[in-house]
Amino acid sequence: MSQSPPNAIQLQSAGSQSTLAPLPRPPDVQNPPSHSWASLCGPPPWGLSCLLALQHILVLASLLCTSHLLLLQSLPAGGLSFSPAQLLASSLFACGVSTSLQTWMGSRLPLVQAPSLQFLIPALVLTSQKLPLALRTPGNSSLVLRLCGRPGCHGLELWNTSIREVSGAVVISGLLQATLGLLGGPGHLFLRCGPLVLAPSLVVAGLSVYREVALLCFTHWGLASLLIVLMVVCSQHLGSCLLPPRPWRPASTSSTHTHILAFRLLSVLIPVACVWIVSALLGLSIIPGELSAPTKTPWFWLPHPAEWDWPLLTPRALAAGISMALAASTSSLGCYALCGQLLHLPSPPPHACSRGLSLEGLGSVLAGLLGSPMGTASSFPNVGTVGLLQAGPRRVAYLVGLFCVALGLSPRLAQFLTTIPLPVLGGVLGVTQAVVLSTGFSSFHLADIDSGRNVFIVGFSIFTALLLPRWFREAPVLLSTGWSPLDVLLHSLLTEPIFLAGLLGFLLENTIPGTRLERGLGQGLPPPFTAREAPMPQKSKERADQEYELPFSIQNLCPCIHQHLRCLCPLPQDSGNEERGPSEPGETADLLPDFGDQCPQPSRGESQ
Repeated sequence: MSQSPPNAIQLQSAGSQSTLAPLPRPPDVQNPPSHSWASLCGPPPWGLSCLLALQHILVLASLLCTSHLLLLQSLPAGGLSFSPAQLLASSLFACGVSTSLQTWMGSRLPLVQAPSLQFLIPALVLTSQKLPLALRTPGNSSLVLRLCGRPGCHGLELWNTSIREVSGAVVISGLLQATLGLLGGPGHLFLRCGPLVLAPSLVVAGLSVYREVALLCFTHWGLASLLIVLMVVCSQHLGSCLLPPRPWRPASTSSTHTHILAFRLLSVLIPVACVWIVSALLGLSIIPGELSAPTKTPWFWLPHPAEWDWPLLTPRALAAGISMALAASTSSLGCYALCGQLLHLPSPPPHACSRGLSLEGLGSVLAGLLGSPMGTASSFPNVGTVGLLQAGPRRVAYLVGLFCVALGLSPRLAQFLTTIPLPVLGGVLGVTQAVVLSTGFSSFHLADIDSGRNVFIVGFSIFTALLLPRWFREAPVLLSTGWSPLDVLLHSLLTEPIFLAGLLGFLLENTIPGTRLERGLGQGLPPPFTAREAPMPQKSKERADQEYELPFSIQNLCPCIHQHLRCLCPLPQDSGNEERGPSEPGETADLLPDFGDQCPQPSRGESQ
């Protein structure tokens, strides 16, 4: 009896297997298509899911350490009355809870929630204008603020007050973001965001962190370059290499067995492990002192509100909270569109966007009450990781939430993330942001980019969104209107590049006359993906729309919801065909590629 060749994991666009005619299996499987996203083989095994979740934890750690490091760098020695690891643990706990809720009943996309840099800029503005300054020195790329250390200056307890005020701003931003989501306003505005709004926002999102990436990589360019090279080789050059899941076992005698794209799926974990080992062998300890303060850190604790003190609510915190909410909402909407584009799904409907923003707001409220100076929002680097790995099932997002909660319950384990060398964090952040940047550029083809109107909108939005923050950083005199809360609000909003790109693109796109074809819009299709989804069959689009539906157990609660909150539930025409009934929770549990223990070949009868 002849043995059939090993069956590699076959991928195809989500929702297409119910309508497209089956294609014959190609004889050569050494070069699978790199643009395929959904599999035919069921959810990934638990072992592979844990490895994928671990990679997202490493990407989340780069954002977590970067945001907290930049905020705590200005703290004098002994300025905090608690361990920095406890700050990291509280943020991880809030991120874990928010990620689980977001995947289960929020936008339903596998989005990892992380301390977004959109919270960092208002936090830095709030703390810098609070502290007594002895010298202002314009640097090469930023404004350097030096603390006054003379006897006449305030004591170090001022920093604890500033951290409490930032936590209060995070709570206010969460409440405002949750309110906006419940009212359904951002979800309906999202329908008017065509390619000329989303594409510049994604481009600016990819470019907005280049200074932070350079700051981390500057600590050791050799290690950072080695990590970037390894990530590129694993994800691109070796991305098509198929390996058996258990190479140490003999070949199976069955007719089929699964091969996986191991180098592509582990293109973050393998390079990070290799560079981390090289750094240890060379004795290079590139660890920030601000995050590894020699204080007593418990192995276990239960995060609860007012662990150190209640957040401080002031008019300045209210102003910073408003800017945080607007910037985080703009960033999250762009993140939803990016994730849907990478998953080859239609643009998220308004009810999914509204639920997602509401739950992100609740996550920020939880983070602020726990004393964290950073809120939670959808992470662009983690979505870029989905595009890099070409894998993103919901099971992985649930595992990421579980791991974050576990790390949040143990500050000692959370402190282990600070032992990752800074160049490693910078390299991971740089490669994942490059995927976000390239996806933004690829979205321009959906509109008529040769149109003079569109050329102006794209160029003006991107250039101005990058110019204004740079100008405010280089300005020798800070913005002053005579009222401190207004100064904080204006300075925070005018230095948020993603918010500026989204706002300018939205205003120009909806005020400058242009045809729907010129703007990349179509009749009856979601704006951002009209050109790509036009030839998609109707049944395929209906199956793709199921991905944004609420779980079956929660759908029954929609009739009981107040009429003003019905924006959180799908409309009757969006709930799909009644003949097929509502989807079960596990029916569409995985969006990106689904890997099974075995993927048998279809029989002759099943191929019709």
